[in-house]
Amino acid sequence: MPLPTDEAVVQTSRELVAQLHSIFGEHPGFRPAHAKGILLSGAFTPSAEAAKLSVAPQFNNSSTAIIIRHSNSTGVPSIPDIDPNADPRGLAIRFTLGDHVHTDIIAHSTPFFPVRTGQEFLEFLRAAAESGPGAASPSPIEKFLGSHPSALAFVQAPKPPPSSYAREAYFGVNAFKLVDAAGKATFIRYRVIPDLGVEKLSPTDLATKGANYLQEDLTARLANGPLTYRLLAQIAEEGDVTNDATVHWPETRKLVELGQVKVEKAYETEKNVKDQKNIIFDPIPRVKGVEPSDDPLLDMRASVYLVSGRERRAAP
Repeated sequence: MPLPTDEAVVQTSRELVAQLHSIFGEHPGFRPAHAKGILLSGAFTPSAEAAKLSVAPQFNNSSTAIIIRHSNSTGVPSIPDIDPNADPRGLAIRFTLGDHVHTDIIAHSTPFFPVRTGQEFLEFLRAAAESGPGAASPSPIEKFLGSHPSALAFVQAPKPPPSSYAREAYFGVNAFKLVDAAGKATFIRYRVIPDLGVEKLSPTDLATKGANYLQEDLTARLANGPLTYRLLAQIAEEGDVTNDATVHWPETRKLVELGQVKVEKAYETEKNVKDQKNIIFDPIPRVKGVEPSDDPLLDMRASVYLVSGRERRAAP
């Protein structure tokens, strides 16, 4: 996983990591965003439709071992699951294709993203950081939201907490190209939908939960057997925007089931801590049969993940 060749992208990514540390504090060995998480192992079984859309090995092998990471928002490793800032939740899936060969899917529990570029995201974070209780009105964040409708939509979108990580839906906001054996490319966005159904908590129900209820619930459920999700592809049509994560495709777009994500086991505590420190997920597919779109966020996210990942690995 190399850094992008565009030095401006790399520089902005370093500034983003520094800004996240400034907002959430320094927590060596942890991610600057989605710091609190849990790693699990499982398997992915593709559908027949997946092989028609892509020659990627994970969509053509009978089964592929996977690593799953569920996480909370913010760069605070101890954030209570009941904290409103813990939403949206994150999901990463790594398809293990061989020794040091893998490809990842990264998604969140909202289809919204506040901005189109990394530079805009940096401006968003800086505006938020400068808008404390003593800020003049209109505050920097109020000005930013007033001039960026997509950021306002992201902030205003309801983000109710899930009853369980096993009952949360996840959305990939970036577009990718699935490429078939004939070279035909199909633009898609990923979705991960729980077979148990989506269930959110009311404020009354949330008040009965503990600080780690999501991880505790997940391990309790896994003691009774695997948990399953459906990996879906939302198919773009002619004219749909594929290079802007803030632009939604109509809900009338076709959804194709790519296969089953089966979560089987949580990592043991010591391995969970060690591997979360070391694993660096990659927003760029880097596998034949799946290609990135021209969305500028992809290179930026990859650079942020690598910069912060190297920093995390170097921590004592």
